[in-house]
Amino acid sequence: MINFEFHTPTKIFFGKDTHKQIGEIISNYGFKKILLHYGGGSIKKTGLYDQVLESLNRNKIEFIELGGVEPNPKVGLVRKGAQICKEEKVDMVLAVGGGSVIDSSKVIAIAALSDHDPWEFSSKKETPAKALPVGAILTLSASGSEMSSSAVLTNEDGEFKRGFNSDFNRPLFSILNPELTYSVDKFQTGCGIVDIMMHTLERYFTKTRDVDLTDQIAEGLLRSVIRAGEIAINNPEDYEARATLMWAGSLSHNDLTGAGRDYFMTCHQLEHEISGIYDSVAHGAGLSIIFPAWAKYIYKHNVEKFCQYAVRVWNIQMNFENPEETALKGIIATENYFKSIDMPVRLSELNITDEKFEEMAEKCTFFGNRTLPDYIPLGKKEIIEIFELCR
Repeated sequence: MINFEFHTPTKIFFGKDTHKQIGEIISNYGFKKILLHYGGGSIKKTGLYDQVLESLNRNKIEFIELGGVEPNPKVGLVRKGAQICKEEKVDMVLAVGGGSVIDSSKVIAIAALSDHDPWEFSSKKETPAKALPVGAILTLSASGSEMSSSAVLTNEDGEFKRGFNSDFNRPLFSILNPELTYSVDKFQTGCGIVDIMMHTLERYFTKTRDVDLTDQIAEGLLRSVIRAGEIAINNPEDYEARATLMWAGSLSHNDLTGAGRDYFMTCHQLEHEISGIYDSVAHGAGLSIIFPAWAKYIYKHNVEKFCQYAVRVWNIQMNFENPEETALKGIIATENYFKSIDMPVRLSELNITDEKFEEMAEKCTFFGNRTLPDYIPLGKKEIIEIFELCR
C-alpha cells in the first residue's frame, strides 16, 4: 500500500424526503442568493422542481435559474452560468440533476470567481484558486460527482471532452434521496450501473500490490451493485436496490476504492473520445463497450489481478493450470452482465464505424504529446487497436 491522502468533506443527507429540506439546509449555511442549475426539464415533469422552489421560497432563499444542461455538459453553458453568478452576485450554486448538471455547476462555481475562461481549467492550462460553494440534489445514480473532486466538460469547438480534478470541485453538501431515481428509465439506469462499476474497476486494476483491504472494499461494492442493478432494472421502485446504487455511486468516485494505490482510468480516457465526437453516446454506454475491449487487450499483463477479480466478484472457479482462462472468463462475465442490462458492448450497436478511430487516438494522445499509463504504455497505435476490438 502506497502513501495516500483521503479527503471527503462533502456532507451527505441521505434518505426519503431529504430533498424537501433544501431550503433549511441552505439557510443554515447562511447563503441568501443562489444559482439554481438543472437539465432539460425532467425535474419539472416529476414535480421535483416545484418541491425545491417551495422549500427555497419558504426559507426566503433568492434564486436565479439556469436550465438546459445536456448530457456531456457543454462549456458554452458554463460560461453563461459563470457570468450570471458574477452579475447577480450569488453566493452558492445548487445543482439539481445527475452528474452532467453537477459537473457543470462545479466549473461554473470555479469560473464565477476567476477571470479565466472555464475551458482553461478543463484543459488544465489553469489551476483553480477558489470557488463558490456547490450543493447538489442527486437524481441519477451514476457518476459519483456528488462526492468527487472531478468535473468533465465538452468543448463544442473541436469536439473535445476533458476532465480535471480539484478539491474545489467537491460539493459542500449533497442530498441523496433514492426515491428521486424511481423515474429513471431502464437505459439510463443501466448506464449508471456501468459508470459506478467502472469508477470502481478502474481503481481496482492497478500495478500496486498488497492493497487487499482496498480490494475487498471494491469487490464488495461491485457485488452489491451487480445484485442491486438486476433488481432495479426489473423493479425500478425497489427502494433498497435504488439506495444501494445511489450510495455505491458516491463511494465509487470519492477515492475510497482507490486509497493506497496508483490507478490508470484508461477506459474513461478512451470513452471521452467516443462521446466527445459522438455526442449522442451516453457515457455509461460508451464505457460498457470500452471495458471488455480494454480488458481483453491488457489482461495478460496482470493475469493474477484479473483472476482475483473473476474468482472474488463472479465466483468463477480458479484454473491453476491455465490462469489466463480464469481471467478471460471474468472479463466475459462482465461483458455478459452488461448485455443482460441491455447495455451495448460493440460500437456497431451504436452505428459507429472505424471512420474516426485515428482522430480519437490523436486527441487521446494530445496529438502525440502523451501516452496513457497502464500495465503497458498506450500510444496511438495501441489505442487504435483497442478501438478495433470495440467494433
